[in-house]
Amino acid sequence: MTDLTGKVVIITGASRGIGAAAARAFALAGANVSLLARGRDDLTGLAGEIGEAALAIPCEVSRFWEVEAAVAATREAFGRVDVLVNSAGVIEPIVHLAEADPDRWGQTIDVNLKGVFHGMRAVLPVMLAQGGGTVLTISSGAAHGPVEAWSAYCASKAGAAMLTRSLDKEYAPAGIRAMGLSPGTVATDMQREIKASGINPVSKLEWTDHIPPEWPAQALLWMCSVDADEFKGQEISLRDEQIRRRVGLEE
Repeated sequence: MTDLTGKVVIITGASRGIGAAAARAFALAGANVSLLARGRDDLTGLAGEIGEAALAIPCEVSRFWEVEAAVAATREAFGRVDVLVNSAGVIEPIVHLAEADPDRWGQTIDVNLKGVFHGMRAVLPVMLAQGGGTVLTISSGAAHGPVEAWSAYCASKAGAAMLTRSLDKEYAPAGIRAMGLSPGTVATDMQREIKASGINPVSKLEWTDHIPPEWPAQALLWMCSVDADEFKGQEISLRDEQIRRRVGLEE
């Protein structure tokens, strides 16, 4: 397991799903974890479970000033910021374009795309002053191909993938490690929303078809190690059996 003793990790969307699994994995690896999410009760419960190494910060990632304040609170509590995990994301509205409510559609962009930018923008001054850092963003196969009724999700994830590439282009020489993780379908509440929609082939998958959230959490931890340096500026897919083996998920 990657040893992150003494490191400080900020995780958005930390109250459930991949974010919560990542919080547990990073804490187990020795890191101090700053947990950001809208769900205050779930967030404080998880922080209580982890203990003194966790800081719960209710935060709406679509609002830059809240993310910036969360980064400042993290520095005050733990002294630095070494890793940012952009895990906050929403799938709704699942709707065809002609029927989409513009405000709800825009809210998905605010969370999935602007939220990623806000995280990057807030941690960059800190990481650059420290001489480096790692920014990991949860991507999706939907970033690279259209899925019926997922226009907001696909567009936002495509934009977030380009933000990862842009971050690498501009700041890799300054020690910033930027990577994306496309986990495939994961057994989280988001998949329950997809299932309930009944639209497109993804909603027809069985629950057993999805991987557990602990798998992408373990991959995120591995991506903080030098073993993943060859993927800087790129996107790693957990559908790739070779990647799974390198992460330690398959023999």
